[in-house]
Amino acid sequence: MTEVMIFGAGGQLGRELVRRFPESTRIYHASNTGGIAVDLSDLGGVSKIIMELKPETVINAAALANVDLCEKDHPLAYAVNGEAVGAMASASRKIGAKLVHVSTDYVFDGSLGNYRESATPNPINYYGLSKLVGDIYALSYEHSIVIRTSGVFGYTRNFPLFVLEKLNKGEQVNAMEGYYSPIHAANLAASISALTKNDFTGLINIAGDRVSRHDLAIRIAETFEMDASLVHETKNIANMNARRPFDSSLDSSIALSKVGFDFHSLASNMKAMKDTMDKQEKGN
Repeated sequence: MTEVMIFGAGGQLGRELVRRFPESTRIYHASNTGGIAVDLSDLGGVSKIIMELKPETVINAAALANVDLCEKDHPLAYAVNGEAVGAMASASRKIGAKLVHVSTDYVFDGSLGNYRESATPNPINYYGLSKLVGDIYALSYEHSIVIRTSGVFGYTRNFPLFVLEKLNKGEQVNAMEGYYSPIHAANLAASISALTKNDFTGLINIAGDRVSRHDLAIRIAETFEMDASLVHETKNIANMNARRPFDSSLDSSIALSKVGFDFHSLASNMKAMKDTMDKQEKGN
């Protein structure tokens, strides 16, 4: 028996979860040293690995998170973001494991912002819809936690890192209009670790401060002492074929009362970003 199994161990959040749970069983989409390869579109394979290893806790940090790809490939998005979670919930129920499923602010249409757990989802793209299906599957299991989060960033392929790379080159940064609640993967992983140690079940938001992408980019420039005048706000970004919610920010007040530390403030998440970049430069 393994204590914790992490699906998506190679992703931004997955890497930080592995740091928090160093003895965990790591599930990757492709083969990786020290882990097990499982294709999430193979529902039988997802169930089989859980049933065989019988973890006490299953954490699903895996997703098809490319919003535009989800818009193009509905069957794949539905399988990975929806049906795979159903397979995890079913297998977890059979062995009595806790299921922790990481969801998204994109289940909302973005017309209001500052969404609470009680808000009614209304996705405007297929990524959000497929993730909502996963939420429903997970919440059908009474021993589950569904964590809605926003704009997770860490080592690779994220907006804050894109901003930093552009600023490093002295190039203009085009920040799309809109608001969200970005959180660094290290802060999210620490919050998940804290939450799994108590008896909480159900739906909860864990995300950062509400901020516009423009203001976030300015803050990144200031944090890393770069030229903030290179940051500009724009209505449209090229090569986006899926709609994005204008204000998908989340209200994390419930989580703040339960977790017991500051995962939420922009200052905390900028510090986590800077600490991560410093470690990378030192080769740690």
